[in-house]
Amino acid sequence: MGTPNFAVPILKKIYQNGFEIAAVYTQPPKKSDRAQRITKSPIHILAETLNLEVRTPEKIKDNKDEYEYLKKINVSLGVIVAFGQILTNDILSLSKNGFINIHASILPRWRGAGPIQRTIMNGDKETGISVMKINEKLDAGDISNIFRVNILENENAQSLNERLSMLAADKISDVIDNIFDGTTIYKEQNHENATYAKKIEKSENKINWNDDAKRIVDKINGLFPYCYFIYKGVRYRILKALLSGSSGKPGHVLNKNLEITCGNNSLKILEIQREGKKAQKINEFLLGTKIEKGSDLNNV
Repeated sequence: MGTPNFAVPILKKIYQNGFEIAAVYTQPPKKSDRAQRITKSPIHILAETLNLEVRTPEKIKDNKDEYEYLKKINVSLGVIVAFGQILTNDILSLSKNGFINIHASILPRWRGAGPIQRTIMNGDKETGISVMKINEKLDAGDISNIFRVNILENENAQSLNERLSMLAADKISDVIDNIFDGTTIYKEQNHENATYAKKIEKSENKINWNDDAKRIVDKINGLFPYCYFIYKGVRYRILKALLSGSSGKPGHVLNKNLEITCGNNSLKILEIQREGKKAQKINEFLLGTKIEKGSDLNNV
């Protein structure tokens, strides 16, 4: 059970290593743009390529048809990777070895929908993959494995997402083998230490120049590639930035290299994308920009 690109290498590795995949569950296809084209999830596309049974219920909770189907196929193990739906005890009870969840954080830290984004936005130095036995509570089940990685300097969410996905794919076969061999040991989480990675809201993507410069850079990396500011009616996405040590009035451009003051310290933009244009390195962007030294980026 999975939906986004993050889950794709994991399903692929399970398939390549010869496990029998009775069914693949994913979120239903959605209308994606003004043309109202129907778009299938990355997991849906991969499963069809591999000729696997694909099921896309709007909801699995209180769904008698899906309950009967899962009961019929006699599930030995369920593997959940960013599926996007909560499983209730009636479904969980149908699997001989339960359902495990591959979660992109070191639980109990960053339970919830946006662990990769939140860990970068928070300035964490370490994260990882937790393998957890699912119960009805959000990411609160007992843990069998934690695989840790350091977050690289100035790493963005896309890069970390790819690294954690490949890490999980590399480990998943051993995890499943240990469960089937009966050697897996689950340990209860320390629930008192739990933190929550709430779903990212679109409003969070807008930069507030009164924030601390480091917080803004972490936000640019954590919300990559969606962090933006508006100047004279035009939206600009900042794709990469570095901290710099200057000071001044927040939101003002300090020099021709597009160094911008923040609530504390400043940042220098390295990659940027003007609305309707392709992404550019800062040197290329500066050749044609009207954002000059002294500009006030609070002028929306």
